[in-house]
Amino acid sequence: MTKILVVDDEPQILRALRINLAARHYEVAVAADGAAALRQAAEWHPDLIVLDLGLPDLDGVDVIHGLRGWTKTPIVVLSGRAGNQDKIDALDAGADDYVTKPFGIEEFLARIRAVSRRAAIAEGELARVQLGDHVVDLTSKTVSGGLRLTPTEWHILEILLRNPGKLIPQRYLLTEVWGSKHVKETHYLRQYMAQLRKKFERDPGHPRHLITEPGMGYRYTP
Repeated sequence: MTKILVVDDEPQILRALRINLAARHYEVAVAADGAAALRQAAEWHPDLIVLDLGLPDLDGVDVIHGLRGWTKTPIVVLSGRAGNQDKIDALDAGADDYVTKPFGIEEFLARIRAVSRRAAIAEGELARVQLGDHVVDLTSKTVSGGLRLTPTEWHILEILLRNPGKLIPQRYLLTEVWGSKHVKETHYLRQYMAQLRKKFERDPGHPRHLITEPGMGYRYTP
């Protein structure tokens, strides 16, 4: 089931979208401000985010920048700001589409479907990734040459490979792989990243693809 996070400070819009999306078999979570949206996105990992720009604590464009620092999850802006510059700013920040309030629910749902299709195509293009001397197939969960990975190694590697060039925060990786109770256990990541480098890097001591950003997180560099 596709998971959609709806971010808006208008309770009636949250309720209407939750009802309409759930009726079409989407799994829906809601957030009423930018801080809650960023937290929910990191903990719940939605497949798509619907985002209002006029939030009470953060500007929606700043929320987009915050999300794009670590995820490519599609973002559909739903906003009462109809000016061209607002649309340009949101799209330049990384939004995938822009729907202006007031809106028709059928058009809105069509935009959701279109953005989801584009994301699925992009994910398919990432199915096979060259990493060092090996090809990683993210669909079949196999590595060329018969190289074997543990389930935890797969989980970490898949997050990195699906976000090429993006800094993935330590907290996100720890929450996604081990759960929110382990966000301070950074030694877990150091241990597993060392194992992955031994398997994929020609010189594990000087990695070219699986990069540590000290104090922040990790990055896959193609």
